[in-house]
Amino acid sequence: MTALEREIVELISHEGPITVARYMGLCLGHPAHGYYVTRNPFGPRGDFVTAPEISQMFGELIGLWCAEVWRQMGSPARVLLVELGPGRGTLMTDMLRAAKAVPEFRAALDVVLVETSPTLRDVQAGTLAETAVPPRWAATVEEALSTPAPALVVANEFFDALAVRQFVRTEAGWRERLVGLSAERSLVFGLAPEAPRDVRLPESPAGAVLEICPDAAVIGARIARHVAAHGGAALAIDYGAGAAGGDTLQAVRAHRYVDPLCAPGEADLTAHVDFGALARAAAAAGASVMELLPQGDFLERLGLPQRAAQLRRAATDEQRAAIEAAAARLTDRAPTGMGALFKALAFADPRLGPLPGFAPAAP
Repeated sequence: MTALEREIVELISHEGPITVARYMGLCLGHPAHGYYVTRNPFGPRGDFVTAPEISQMFGELIGLWCAEVWRQMGSPARVLLVELGPGRGTLMTDMLRAAKAVPEFRAALDVVLVETSPTLRDVQAGTLAETAVPPRWAATVEEALSTPAPALVVANEFFDALAVRQFVRTEAGWRERLVGLSAERSLVFGLAPEAPRDVRLPESPAGAVLEICPDAAVIGARIARHVAAHGGAALAIDYGAGAAGGDTLQAVRAHRYVDPLCAPGEADLTAHVDFGALARAAAAAGASVMELLPQGDFLERLGLPQRAAQLRRAATDEQRAAIEAAAARLTDRAPTGMGALFKALAFADPRLGPLPGFAPAAP
């Protein structure tokens, strides 16, 4: 039993079952035993690999996308470049390297990293030291956007780590899924005895499962209000779909799926992003929302094949094979491939018009 599991068992023993959202929040963000607080989970030696770790091409294309949006904004002398959940700092490093192609853009940047983990902040500082663009850190999106300046906000695999509430439709109606204790005092899933009173849920057949991520809507709306008022845009890339549906809670440890209730604090917990809900929150807050694109389509529209061909020309045979493999992985359109499973959503100041690679979403 992990130290965090002991705490959760004691918590439930005294207070009763807790929501899935509270369980996720403790597992990922507990100040002493939380997953992201205590470790660097990224890369082959960690628990999972993200797109920036697969290839520099991903971050370079996102950096050039930001530079082009900055031009659409009228090339302001100062712009916040905010990354949510920056991991090891790989994505931001690649973005800033690509930004060298547009010196005026690079000179205008005020880089802000939204990160709560002291461990990862140290890693990010080391990674970004080579860029000569000193970042600053913020603990929340609210803090990062406290300056009334134009902003470009990038979130790669950020929203999937926000806590979700789960609801199950029983013959008696909707019930919230909870985490409680078995007779042997091990963690188990169960259902609340009464219907939820604080949310309205749709008519669904018995057995249906619905996930709601309140924090995603709040954060999306906060960013949207900022870019609508001060200028700029936001880009979110994550795995998910245009609508909520089903139980998508999963845990990953050492690149393998594990039981979400096993070893709390030592596995990554995520859920698919409901991009439809995120888009609605952004639109309601005044932003113009672009179409939702599969990652493969988005990267190809930004020029991934051309960038891969450019890198191959100066590469060894071994390097060329790695470049081709990375490009194929990032755009893989198999049902569980990154190019299809991951989506790209952007929203912006309505005065900007369509953003690079996107078209406005249908009303």
